[in-house]
Amino acid sequence: MSHPAEPVSQPSVLTVRAVLFDMDGTLVDSTAIVEQVWSEFAGRYGLDIEEILRTSHGVRSGDTVRRYAPAGADVVALTAELDAMERTRTDGVIALPGAEALLSALPDEAIALVTSADHILAGIRMKAAGLSMPTTTVTSEAVTLGKPHPEGYLKAATLLGVDPADVVVFEDAPAGIAAARAAGMRTVVVGDAGHLEDGMWRIPDYSDVTVTSVKDDDGGHLLTLTL
Repeated sequence: MSHPAEPVSQPSVLTVRAVLFDMDGTLVDSTAIVEQVWSEFAGRYGLDIEEILRTSHGVRSGDTVRRYAPAGADVVALTAELDAMERTRTDGVIALPGAEALLSALPDEAIALVTSADHILAGIRMKAAGLSMPTTTVTSEAVTLGKPHPEGYLKAATLLGVDPADVVVFEDAPAGIAAARAAGMRTVVVGDAGHLEDGMWRIPDYSDVTVTSVKDDDGGHLLTLTL
């Protein structure tokens, strides 16, 4: 007796004018280093490392230090110390599968990196992973309010000259997903964070993502991504 075939899911097709990427966990796998640094911070002050890792992913380091450092601690100095530790550690930093090919296929003037890392760390991590840095970047020092606030994503859209409704964001962390959603942007979740709502999609990595790009009448780009 034959059994009915399993239904084949159809790929999702998104048409946008710009693509915004988070970095850590989205383009670059730097999990081991991030966990090392925060474990040392937690151990120094007797803090719950699991709680810190649960809430720090995708958030600016200074915001996490401010949240968890003991009363009276020098938040600025601690943040600078942790940032310096992260900059000197690149072992095991790799690009997610398909990330390099997708970045290469997208027009530079239609993409931006929006990361909670500072500009120096972003450059170090992208280089270590073998990825080219987009010309347009919004790093931690470029915003007043970090993720989950939408300021970074809205700023990137403005720099690219596109409406938030014409943007798709690739994100992996709850704070970043919340920021993209608050900015009114379609969101592709890389990995297994959170649950999907309308206007959200999920991929394990970029292995099966393809893109075509055509110039529109205004000189911008019309990008069609197949997930």
